[in-house]
Amino acid sequence: MKVLIIIPAYNEALNIEKTVKDVLANTDYDYIVINDCSKDNTKEVCERNNFHMLSLPINYGLTSAIQVGMKYAYQKNYDIAIQFDGDGQHQAKYLKDLVQEIQNKNCQIAIGSRFVENRKPHSLRMLGSNLISFCIKLTTGKKIKDTTSGMRAYSRQAIEEFVKNPSLTPEPDTIVYMIKRGINVKEVQVEMSDREFGESYLKPIKAIEYMFNMVFSILFIRSTTKKKGGK
Repeated sequence: MKVLIIIPAYNEALNIEKTVKDVLANTDYDYIVINDCSKDNTKEVCERNNFHMLSLPINYGLTSAIQVGMKYAYQKNYDIAIQFDGDGQHQAKYLKDLVQEIQNKNCQIAIGSRFVENRKPHSLRMLGSNLISFCIKLTTGKKIKDTTSGMRAYSRQAIEEFVKNPSLTPEPDTIVYMIKRGINVKEVQVEMSDREFGESYLKPIKAIEYMFNMVFSILFIRSTTKKKGGK
């Protein structure tokens, strides 16, 4: 079974080498770095290390980077594509667990979740996560605990959905879309590291805006998705 790890990277020069080497040390899967026209020397770090990379001509954003990776996986006939952040927070040693769930036909999307066995900490960010989780449950009947995890493995069927629908994003509302389309989603316990270098793009105001956008999309857009073959 062919597996591709998609690593989106924007201004991750201080993290990308560690991230890719973690992937190489812990898996035998193929990978591709999607350099989203970084303003720092992310591209040069990848070239110096001979990393497999696609470099976008302008900064399109995370959604486009993932869509490019999914199209690459589809065109190269990969059976599974894994979204794996380039900031060093994800740990590659858990990727085989996600792949195994899809190989065993337990699901078509496996989410690397911090909260299958562990409780969520009390914080403003987790409050937002709980609200998104509630909205997903309300619209699909499915409980997703780690709604914002960026570590996700997609089956060939899910890859095709990404390719056919350019509106899909690497965000929680897409999970609603997938469930509505009849795709089974499962969470797999993982641990994540703290970011060593750089900062998250989700500042407090951005985080609030993100939460409201997700809630709106889940409740009023993705919730209307029809099951595959349905009317």
